[in-house]
Amino acid sequence: VQLVESGGGLVQPGGSLRLSCVASRITFSRYDMSWYRQAPGKERELVARITSGGGSTNYADSVKGRFTISRDNAKNTVYLQMNSLKPEDTAVYYCNARRFRMNYWGQGTPVTVSS
Repeated sequence: VQLVESGGGLVQPGGSLRLSCVASRITFSRYDMSWYRQAPGKERELVARITSGGGSTNYADSVKGRFTISRDNAKNTVYLQMNSLKPEDTAVYYCNARRFRMNYWGQGTPVTVSS
């Protein structure tokens, strides 16, 4: 199983980024997909989750109204559109795939929000 994130980088406060995570060697459409993040010195936290069929999403309170998670099952890809970015959004962002006891992680993509 491989999850490969991309799209991170340096952005100014108020800017936007779109993260992507491409999955391989799993039946992607059967997995709930999530984005987590981990800031320096802090624990990893859930940012957003989308169910396998895409019918349900949930978000951390800190990103509601600014971030949007979506998926394209035909492309085995989950996205995280991040708008109105704040310095406190700075972290390494990780893609996660989960189904029953199966739980997979990507290597992470760093996001830095700074002027």
